[in-house]
Amino acid sequence: MKGAVHSHLEESIRPYIDLIDTLRSAGIHKDLALPTIIVIGDQSSGKSSVLEALSGVALPRGSGIVTRCPLELRLKKVNVGVNWRAVLSYSDKKFEFEDSSLLGNHVLAVQNELAGRGVGIRDDLITLEVMSPDVCDLTLIDLPGIARVPINGQPQDIGNQIKGLIMKYIEKQETINMVVCPCNTDIVTTEALKLAQEVDPDGKRTIAILTKPDLIDRGTETKILDIVHNKVIPLRKGYIMVKCRGQQQIDDEILLEKAAEMERDFFRTHKHFRCLLEEDKATIKSLAVKLSQHLVSHIKKSLPQLNEQVKKKLWDLMECKLKECEAGPPQDPKGAKQFLIKTLTRFNDQIKYLSLGEEITEDNLFVQLREEFRKWNDHLKSTKTFCNDNVAEISQLSQKFRGRELLGFSNYRMFENVLQEHVATLKAPAIKLLNVIKDIILQQFTDVVYQCFQYFPILQNITLSSQQTKAEERISEQFEMEGMIYTQDHIYLKFLNEISKETISEDQLPVLDKKKKYSEILQAYYEIVVQRMSDQLPMMISFFMLKETAQLLSMDMLGLLDGANVSELLSENSDVVRRRRQLQTSLDRLSAAHEALSDFI
Repeated sequence: MKGAVHSHLEESIRPYIDLIDTLRSAGIHKDLALPTIIVIGDQSSGKSSVLEALSGVALPRGSGIVTRCPLELRLKKVNVGVNWRAVLSYSDKKFEFEDSSLLGNHVLAVQNELAGRGVGIRDDLITLEVMSPDVCDLTLIDLPGIARVPINGQPQDIGNQIKGLIMKYIEKQETINMVVCPCNTDIVTTEALKLAQEVDPDGKRTIAILTKPDLIDRGTETKILDIVHNKVIPLRKGYIMVKCRGQQQIDDEILLEKAAEMERDFFRTHKHFRCLLEEDKATIKSLAVKLSQHLVSHIKKSLPQLNEQVKKKLWDLMECKLKECEAGPPQDPKGAKQFLIKTLTRFNDQIKYLSLGEEITEDNLFVQLREEFRKWNDHLKSTKTFCNDNVAEISQLSQKFRGRELLGFSNYRMFENVLQEHVATLKAPAIKLLNVIKDIILQQFTDVVYQCFQYFPILQNITLSSQQTKAEERISEQFEMEGMIYTQDHIYLKFLNEISKETISEDQLPVLDKKKKYSEILQAYYEIVVQRMSDQLPMMISFFMLKETAQLLSMDMLGLLDGANVSELLSENSDVVRRRRQLQTSLDRLSAAHEALSDFI
């Protein structure tokens, strides 16, 4: 009957296990957790012996840490064409074997290569695929045994290192945790089972394997049966007891096939444990069948969610992540030149849109400039005035600059000096405005440079030619011109009438020589200065710092095309190249996974 059941399993479970193996080979486990059986146990728990009995391969065993890298064991039952064959692969290397006796030493050598000679551990995965008519279709991953006390050469925190590695695997809901516990120790103190309980407190995805039943103390059989019957630490997937080859049997060169017969005889003749045979809770063969059943059931339940996760990851990658790293420049010279032209043209277009204020954003360049120009206008208007409050000061100035004229007559030189001194105080704030505007514009230009050339370090390092010096010269010239004290008569009269709130004609001006009226004359002219400077300075700064700087920048960029070393200009940051390759690799494996799942579901 069991033969028929096993035959049925071969037909029903193989496609599911092959699917997950295919996904793992494609590297999907780097993106998503896959349904997996994880094998854990304390040191000297008999874990290696269980795996050896399942696989038919004499894996490394001994005291201390035997498994130092995660070992993925893929067992494939092959009925025809293959007597026995194995493939060992790791890090892009692959080795094939037709003699099982050679595998143990080779696995040990690979662990030494990856984790170094000694007793350290690494998270590099080693895959061992065994094809034989004597194995059950099954895939599981063996992890290092939990060390309690460091031995010579081991790091003091080796126990924590191993537990961290184990937790990384068993905490995922997609895993079935297979915990190997020796019968001759108190199961409650087993570190591996404690870890499994931490991540699976309800015992829904944990199965325990009890080893070394021949080493228990007399009188403890009933307690051990209570454990197997889920009366001590309940586990949904239950317990199975096995008796594998001991060291004496290995020394006596007892073959695995013979050891399996001896195991069955042990349980059949055992006074207390023979009931476990009838309950299908004993022997390696029973374990293999149950593990296959559990794994396939777990895979079936996980597939719909896994399929959705793959589709979402694939979508996110295609829609979002690949935009971070657009396709790099073509490798051929002609294509690279066209790519450079296109890149520089896009840059110049964006600089042009920026300088013309055609970018539609809440905080675009002209919004920022207008705010600074408003502050400049407010400063001009808030600067010292010459009206009524300054009568005494005007009188003092009149005496200070008095020439040969009699008392009570005005001095035009005094009028000029007062205004010139007052207007001169505006130059420092004007230069400050220039610097603020320069910083805003250069920051915006720098942002465009990064946006367009973020993958090309040489293009990023272009010099932004600022016209600040020329703008400062024009501002100085503007203040020198303001020292000339000039405006059209009708403009002057207009402001004077507004300030004095009277209607004054040209022939009345000579009578306006009183100090109160004289302050109004000064204020009227200063209002004209404010109006001129309020517009002229922003226009001047905008012209030189924005328009001319943008034009020169565009010309400089196009000038790069003349005799340019295209490949040098388009050389990319190594991080970008690596990131693009990683994204493309992820895209390839997720696409392959999506195709495999689509065909299966």
